[in-house]
Amino acid sequence: MKRQRFRSVWDAAETPPAQAANMKARSEMMLAIRDTVASWRVTQAAAAKRLGLTQPRMNDLVRGRINKFSLDALINLAARAGLSIRVEVVRSAA
Repeated sequence: MKRQRFRSVWDAAETPPAQAANMKARSEMMLAIRDTVASWRVTQAAAAKRLGLTQPRMNDLVRGRINKFSLDALINLAARAGLSIRVEVVRSAA
């Protein structure tokens, strides 16, 4: 049995390349937001208020419930968190 290597877990788990790309972008953005929020050293309620979220929605973010956030929603949250967003589009190595 031949082993396959993937660039990310999303390439391995998500069959359609478009879905894998979306999940990669969402997971990277979610991690950046979570790291930023953690650096604030505030309660979830305070962080939620700062980001314009409810506390339960903030909990979804902190717990990594990626399926509850669209890419658009994460871009908006990243901007509210003071992060700069840059999108890089490159031709795949296929």
